[in-house]
Amino acid sequence: MPPTTPYAGKFSTSTYNNNINLHKYHQPMEVSYGDMCYHDNSLVSGSLEALIQHLVPTVDYYPDRSYVFTFLLSSRLFLHPYELMSRLCHLCVEQHRSGDLLLDKIRIRDVAPKIVQLLTEWTETFPYDFRDERMMLCLKEMSHHLARGDEYSWRAMQQMTQRLIRRLAALGQYEEAIATLNASAAERPTALKAKQQNGQRNDVLSVCDDAFILAQQLTHIELDRLSFIGPEEFIQAFGMKDPLDNHKSFFRKRKTTNLEAYVAWFNRLSYLVATDICMPVKKKHRARALEFFIDVARECYNIGNFNSLMAIITGMNMSPVSRLKKTWSKVNKDKFDILEHQMDPSSNFSNYRTALRGATQRSITAHSNQEKIVIPFFSLLIKDIYFLNEGCASRLPNGHVNFEKLWDLAKQVSEFLVWRQVMCPFERDRKILQYLVTTPVFTEDELHLASYETEGPGNHLEKDSRRSLRSSLLHREHR
Repeated sequence: MPPTTPYAGKFSTSTYNNNINLHKYHQPMEVSYGDMCYHDNSLVSGSLEALIQHLVPTVDYYPDRSYVFTFLLSSRLFLHPYELMSRLCHLCVEQHRSGDLLLDKIRIRDVAPKIVQLLTEWTETFPYDFRDERMMLCLKEMSHHLARGDEYSWRAMQQMTQRLIRRLAALGQYEEAIATLNASAAERPTALKAKQQNGQRNDVLSVCDDAFILAQQLTHIELDRLSFIGPEEFIQAFGMKDPLDNHKSFFRKRKTTNLEAYVAWFNRLSYLVATDICMPVKKKHRARALEFFIDVARECYNIGNFNSLMAIITGMNMSPVSRLKKTWSKVNKDKFDILEHQMDPSSNFSNYRTALRGATQRSITAHSNQEKIVIPFFSLLIKDIYFLNEGCASRLPNGHVNFEKLWDLAKQVSEFLVWRQVMCPFERDRKILQYLVTTPVFTEDELHLASYETEGPGNHLEKDSRRSLRSSLLHREHR
């Protein structure tokens, strides 16, 4: 049987085509081995049972790492991770059962290191699967099974389990920290304007007046939050069901919400930018805030932090900010126009994608951690993976799993994993970080009203809007 595929050969840099012909990989040149089909020595389809069997190591065989990652990532489109784990463990045990206890012990001893290796890849790449107690029980049972034949592998299983427990504990601590930060930032900012006028609320410039340093702190937050996003969260976000299973929901209960929390951070940063621009009473202070955030956005671009860059641009393009004509007239817009051009959504964000490829290439040849930083515009990454998933069938007409699609999904997600593991090289500034993640920000209605209060309505429609907002917000305050 030919190899499934190596990472380098399979995960090409070509852009996914939403109009891909589902049958272009199924020409007469295909070769079939049982229930698995290959094209040019690359696995393109197979029955679910055959693909599970292909994952099972033997004394003479271990699946290549690209197959292990790809199948563990996308198998959850067809069955729950616990179901896969149960079947995998069953196959590992049964294929070495002969009825002769001594022979069984020898067989277990010979294959045990490869079973440990497979389970290590699973626990280290997809640790959040093991928040399910049934998964941990499977690990425990497999550890007991291996202990009968190989003490070295049993010890390796114990060490692997301890690493997994530490990773899950770190996730729990992270989630608690995010919940605490969100609670702190949820303080209703109804008195923000009064606090600003009385000098009680800091704006960003009172906390940090160096654009490069603020961009560095934003990069800390981005990389911290990226590091906790599990690769499987991209697949589980679709909430898909297997077309052949009309009854069972695959994601009975989401184990993590790190992906959603990261998107919420993007939205918070956009509103923070808009709040700090709309809040100052004096025009020169608003203009200074605008210019500062433009400089921060440029520094984010230079670092490779495209997510913060896009969040800042989004905040400055919100209507409460964009309508401040008098404020914008005091700002040199050339730098902002250049940044907007880089993130222009036309032609499917072609300018941004070119910049992203450049940053990725720089990361590959990097001589320092700073050069390795690539933080993608995250909402677009999710969108790309979503349309890749939606644009191609998971099952072929003959019932086979469309593995060509799974390769494409794995290519996208594996690139994210490389970006996620970069350690931020910049020094932390706790005061700035605290401001960025906890300072209260205006809601959309409060932003509009603040904008009207700083630069009055320019037409009857805006006057009516201001009157309505005042009434609405006053009503909420007295509830």
